[in-house]
Amino acid sequence: MKLLFAEDTSDLNRAVTAVLTHEGYDVDSVYDGNTALEHILVNGYDGVILDIMMPGIDGIEVLKEMRQRRIHIPVMLLTAKAEIDDRVNGLDAGADDYLPKPFAMKELLARVRSMTRRSREYEPRKIEYSDIVLDSTDLSLTARNTVRLSLKEFELIQLLLTNTDISHTSASILEKIWKDEKDADDDTVWLYVKYLNNKLSSIGSKLSVNGEHGGVFQIAERSS
Repeated sequence: MKLLFAEDTSDLNRAVTAVLTHEGYDVDSVYDGNTALEHILVNGYDGVILDIMMPGIDGIEVLKEMRQRRIHIPVMLLTAKAEIDDRVNGLDAGADDYLPKPFAMKELLARVRSMTRRSREYEPRKIEYSDIVLDSTDLSLTARNTVRLSLKEFELIQLLLTNTDISHTSASILEKIWKDEKDADDDTVWLYVKYLNNKLSSIGSKLSVNGEHGGVFQIAERSS
């Protein structure tokens, strides 16, 4: 499971990163808000931990930008401020959890487990984006026409639609959708991207999955 941890205090950054890594998480650690947002836009994380007070743009601004871009990765905010107004501002911006400093590492780990578990368990029944509707009740994809998807096709397009401003690498897609299948590789991802593009075309959608074999993928409207 891949996490992003953004904290400008170097000692705390190193300590939390070491604990999370020891617990089996794959952690990218950064020290400012601008770098955090850059990482979020090119990586498919399972969770993000943001300190509110950071150089550059602060944690709440990073969070607001994520939500405006339809990036629905779960986010936990860390801050030395414990006032109610700060908590409310973070939650109103779209945070999934809030942990004031100082905190115990055991509590941080418990909250990370809870945050990422909720993310896996929550799946909206319908996702509407541009001219398509994705329905989890029957694995259907609808634009001018409707087509049924295989489970892997559904999981792939759901990943792309819930994080539309992220460029998903083949590696991150494999980790999330084919993580237990040792034979899956870049060819597998490329094959399913082609399947999805064929089905998007067949239902008359103006969307397509853009990208190249072994590279990064993103869903967007076809250029005219």
